[in-house]
Amino acid sequence: MRIWKQPISVELLTASNANSAVTHLGIEFLEVGDDFIRARVPVDRRTVQPYGLLHGGVAVVLAETLGSCGAAYTAPEGHRAVGLDINANHLKGTTSGWVTGIARPVHLGRSTQVWQIELTNDAGELTCVSRITMAMLQPR
Repeated sequence: MRIWKQPISVELLTASNANSAVTHLGIEFLEVGDDFIRARVPVDRRTVQPYGLLHGGVAVVLAETLGSCGAAYTAPEGHRAVGLDINANHLKGTTSGWVTGIARPVHLGRSTQVWQIELTNDAGELTCVSRITMAMLQPR
């Protein structure tokens, strides 16, 4: 079942995140399905920590981007989605290539939403699992 209440596409997601942390870190939106969004981040000089691993904070930026976009595009016209809480469990380090995330809703409520985001490396191995809770704000 299609969950989107706003027009959504890779092109719209890319345009709405222009000139932000998303573009600075090289995050690319890849796919929008009936109930998910997929994006990826490169593991390069912009995104690694001193040990050469993808920075955990960058993994969380990817997760929050996906969950926030998901919530925003499932909200009725005029509503806004803002983050309340995010957590992440980093399971496996990544030193090269790309980390790809997919976000799916766990709960789509009137006042809150919960999204689950799974990040994988190029080999398809799970590197991080994250969950974000969003507050859904009505128009003022």
